[in-house]
Amino acid sequence: MWLKDSSIGRKFIMSLTGLALVFFLLFHGCMNLVVVFSEDAYNAICHFLGANWYALVGTVGLAFLVLLHFCYAFYLTIQNRAARGNDRYAVTAKKEGVEWESENMLVLGIIVIGFLVLHLYNFWFKMQLAEITNGATAPEELATKGAYYVKALFTSGWSGIVYCGLYLVWLCALWFHLRHGVWSALHTLGWNNLVWMKRIKVIGICLATLVVLPFAIVVLYYLGMGIGMLC
Repeated sequence: MWLKDSSIGRKFIMSLTGLALVFFLLFHGCMNLVVVFSEDAYNAICHFLGANWYALVGTVGLAFLVLLHFCYAFYLTIQNRAARGNDRYAVTAKKEGVEWESENMLVLGIIVIGFLVLHLYNFWFKMQLAEITNGATAPEELATKGAYYVKALFTSGWSGIVYCGLYLVWLCALWFHLRHGVWSALHTLGWNNLVWMKRIKVIGICLATLVVLPFAIVVLYYLGMGIGMLC
């Protein structure tokens, strides 16, 4: 089957899964941004996206997309390195017109995956998974735990500042990964003519910024609160 046996097919799957993950991150970032304006509204969202069947189906689907995207990315990188052979060691100067992130997408992806594991431990493990394993949760507890975890994580003195710093590093890596990833995905899907080449680069920058900005606002908001607690 060409989707898995050909390089174009694998890139096609990479593009579709990558774009799907971009739009999920955009939704997730906007959802997180709500906590800055209304903790009650954020708690309501956490209640809606708790251990309900539709949330669990979405979680499984999302995990499948992440796994598929990462596995194909890793395989394509290994395949490209094997095709280049020893020639890749002969080039020491940076290629003209080749952006830094385009040559380091796997490294950026590994950083993103690493912080994704940290993020899952800090939030999903202590919220949705805890609700699943503990069975039914009292409605009043379920309605208040969302903002509680966010505030406890990011405003607990020096540890909160350290976590904020780690998340900002993750967001920088994510921005670079998305900026090139969106451009590459749209290029693979056919938007690669002379008219759209420069436009999709701008689209990549805009989408990467729109995804990262809500997360960054939340982190910086609680970073300010954490520093205020130490002063």
